[in-house]
Amino acid sequence: MQTLIPFNSLSNIIDGNASDPRSVLGPHRVHVDGRDALAVRGYFPGSEQAWLVDRSNEAIRPMRKIHPSGLYEGLIPQQEERSSNYRIRLANRNGNTIEMTDPYSVPSYLSDFDRYLFNAGQHWKIYERLGSHIRTVDGQIGVNFAVWAPNAQSVQVVGDFNHWDGRSHAMQKQVPSGIWELFVPNIGEGQKYKFRVRTEHGEVVDKTDPYGVAAELPPRTASIVCSLDKYEWSDTAWMESRRNENQLDKPMSVYEVHLGSWRKCEKGIHGWMNYREIAHQLVHYCQEMGFTHVELMPISEHPFTGSWGYQTVGYFAATSRYGSPEDFMYFVNYCHRNNIGVIIDWVPAHFPKDGHGLRRFDGSALYEHEDPRQGEHPDWGTMIFNFGRNEVKNFLISNALFWLDKYHIDGLRVDAVASMLYLDYSRKQGEWVPNQYGGRENLEAIQLLREFNVQSHTQYPGVLTIAEESTAWPGVSRPTDSGGLGFSLKWNMGWMNDTLRYMRQDPVHRKFHHNELTFSLIYAFTENFTLPLSHDEVVHGKGALIAQMAGDLWQKFANLRLLYSYMWTHPGKKLLFMGSEFAQWHEWNYDAEIQWDLLQWDTHRGMQKMVGDLNQLIRREPALHELDFTEDGFEWVDCMNGEESVLGYTRKAKDPNDFVLVACNFTPVVRDYRMGVPKGGYYREIFNSDSAHYAGSNVGNYPGVHADAHIPHHGRPASIQLKIPPLGLVVFKPE
Repeated sequence: MQTLIPFNSLSNIIDGNASDPRSVLGPHRVHVDGRDALAVRGYFPGSEQAWLVDRSNEAIRPMRKIHPSGLYEGLIPQQEERSSNYRIRLANRNGNTIEMTDPYSVPSYLSDFDRYLFNAGQHWKIYERLGSHIRTVDGQIGVNFAVWAPNAQSVQVVGDFNHWDGRSHAMQKQVPSGIWELFVPNIGEGQKYKFRVRTEHGEVVDKTDPYGVAAELPPRTASIVCSLDKYEWSDTAWMESRRNENQLDKPMSVYEVHLGSWRKCEKGIHGWMNYREIAHQLVHYCQEMGFTHVELMPISEHPFTGSWGYQTVGYFAATSRYGSPEDFMYFVNYCHRNNIGVIIDWVPAHFPKDGHGLRRFDGSALYEHEDPRQGEHPDWGTMIFNFGRNEVKNFLISNALFWLDKYHIDGLRVDAVASMLYLDYSRKQGEWVPNQYGGRENLEAIQLLREFNVQSHTQYPGVLTIAEESTAWPGVSRPTDSGGLGFSLKWNMGWMNDTLRYMRQDPVHRKFHHNELTFSLIYAFTENFTLPLSHDEVVHGKGALIAQMAGDLWQKFANLRLLYSYMWTHPGKKLLFMGSEFAQWHEWNYDAEIQWDLLQWDTHRGMQKMVGDLNQLIRREPALHELDFTEDGFEWVDCMNGEESVLGYTRKAKDPNDFVLVACNFTPVVRDYRMGVPKGGYYREIFNSDSAHYAGSNVGNYPGVHADAHIPHHGRPASIQLKIPPLGLVVFKPE
């Protein structure tokens, strides 16, 4: 019998260049010798023989090799036909046999509705369809592969299972969705794979799975088949509490961590610890220090360690540097079991140009813009997502939701939001394309960020979204229905820049820069602010925070204690980068452990103890966390004393009778100072940054002072006479 395959279709199959392999391979109804039959065709390079095994009656029929490269065809008479009830048996040159489901007889894993939602940009769980998914078909386990590459000529899935020869695993293109799909039987978890894409220009490239959930350890770049549904979570109490409580009213002190350089171990690759090892040590440390959350610099897979994770390729894959996806689940679960929240950095602003990544994925500008004025970052040498393309928007928003869903993440800190909002970000005139109204606002990115926030907060109540946004864009942390972007919190970059610039000044000159301290309170309640002293402040030649402080060695430590104390009593949530809590001297190096050895010195131990006490202070005092975002929680007592570089203010709880009084002295001399207070009575000193416990000079007012009810001052009916330590801050609470 002659084959019924058209010649041009045959050559496409043999050459591995078929966009519609099902038109040739798999089951096909035919009419032969006056009878209807089922013709089953398969392409199995390297095989010697093939048979059709009819599972309905155990009949075994040999398949005819119709091309020497391994193309077979067999017939099942119509009266015996069970199109979904046959398997193919193969024998190799050594006589070994395997039996498999016909990949081209398996129905699509994606429904028409899946494809419709994805092309519309609204399939929020598309990660459960695209990528690789372990699946059982007719009792046989295999893996379903699916990838979006609408402009490719052909796509094959290649991996260990086919010796990286994709001719036998040509994927089927689904028109018009642009999704390619194939079920590969007899494989499972742990298989390495890539997509071999023949681009629209005929170039053949191997690409990492954009939706892959696990990857090889860099510099290797293959994706790995992995199930994320096996881990048994035990953080139900945490998740219920998160859902039912207002996170913005609670104390929040975030410890920012780069997992590869927080601690090192000799047995790990490059000294990296496993997620499980880090979990126990980091949680214990955060509990000792009183931090409420850890924020991890990007843990999505990235090829270059020196990018710190901000040049991500595997958006859905937890980096293999520190272990498996289940290891990272253990990390998050262990944090939750010990009442520590987990925030991760998320990077939708750009992606790198690595050949195995998203750039020119199918030969076209698929994820990015074709025009470099819209599609490339001049500063970072990376690509910019095409935020207006539905499938790209779906990729990014579903990626954010993926971490909240599969990993129980408590917050996403969105990196480089300003670069997304402005079309002319870091560009000169003529180097950018205006929006449809002639403006510089990136309307498509704005819409994406709003949708991201709406979906995050709707689907996962209690989750925090945090914007690193360095401009005065209005309403970043305001609801989308009132014109805002919808973030929970915004980093207060203005406060950070002004305050650090002030602290670098010699104290004798600070009186000329007093407004740099007070300016932040003019806008402090226009957004829900987090005060960040992040990794960005201790890299690129800036030096460590302690090194940035003015003065001699004593003054540097006193200034840093004062800076932290001022930060912790200022309205807003707190974030501090690792190593800064004990005054590391070295600028941060991603390839080296932070300087734990410094804790042998009293000054560094004192700094660490003070940060721990500040964390306990804001946890204990409602006045220091309940009203961080409203002017009802703050009142100046004295903001005009620039000559002596002194500040006085109160912080208030929801109960207006519950307040604390703060006095700051930004000069190295003791200030005998009278401060107005709202009522008489005894004011206990509950914190002193100059305490001997912190290696300070121990000037203060312990255990407290009595207010003079008949001496009004600062517009208050009573006042207290107190000592403000040199380069120090004291906090009082009335009894």
